[in-house]
Amino acid sequence: MTLLKDKVAIVTGAAAGIGRGIADLFADEGAAVYVLDVDEAGAEQAVAAINDRGGVAHAFRTDISKPATITPAIDDALARYGHIDILVNNAGIYPRRSFDEMTEQEWDETQNVNVKGVFHMTKLVLPHMRRSGSGKIVNISSVTFHLGYPNLTHYVASKGAVLGFTRALAREIGPQGVHVNAVTPGAIETEGEKVHANPDDIAKIVTEQCIQRRIVPLDVARVCLFLASELSDGMTGQTLNVDGGLVMY
Repeated sequence: MTLLKDKVAIVTGAAAGIGRGIADLFADEGAAVYVLDVDEAGAEQAVAAINDRGGVAHAFRTDISKPATITPAIDDALARYGHIDILVNNAGIYPRRSFDEMTEQEWDETQNVNVKGVFHMTKLVLPHMRRSGSGKIVNISSVTFHLGYPNLTHYVASKGAVLGFTRALAREIGPQGVHVNAVTPGAIETEGEKVHANPDDIAKIVTEQCIQRRIVPLDVARVCLFLASELSDGMTGQTLNVDGGLVMY
């Protein structure tokens, strides 16, 4: 059984990391997947890998803070398939900076991508879900919202906004058949970790998890699959934490 057979899914930030894991699993489960990323070469590589193993995927270079770069992908999906069933708002940035050193430009850039990007994507996709009377929107937030985290004030604030957005929109569009839920990943093992994370910090986090191993993109992707499929038809406005049991709430 393929849970997403005949579904059309858009996944942002899907060239690598969590987004790539989601795109791969959704394609394996039968969806036609639109891989959106500012990294055009990475998006094309992700799509080639999916297509090579018999899946269906399409790559588009997008900057989710700029709506004009998003519309070609949406237009293509509607022209090819006539519907969009799933949106995963995964793309985000997490530059580390102490609050004292943080500039207004750095604050604004983080909000523009992590919050306004979710707004733009949802604003452009939602009318087509409304028209069909169904849809699944999955917003990727972060466990850092539950914890607070130093040197990431702009990032944590943006991820808290994503949860607020999820809850309010779920109330508003639930009667129209569209579900909106969120996932808060923990310390996920990704390619970007080598650049952004301190290995000692990561090791400490793992010791504090109930599950004593690194959590990987597939762990998050499986939860997103649940939220994107009929298995979660009875829930909306919820946040699912995927962090190996680091935080409980």
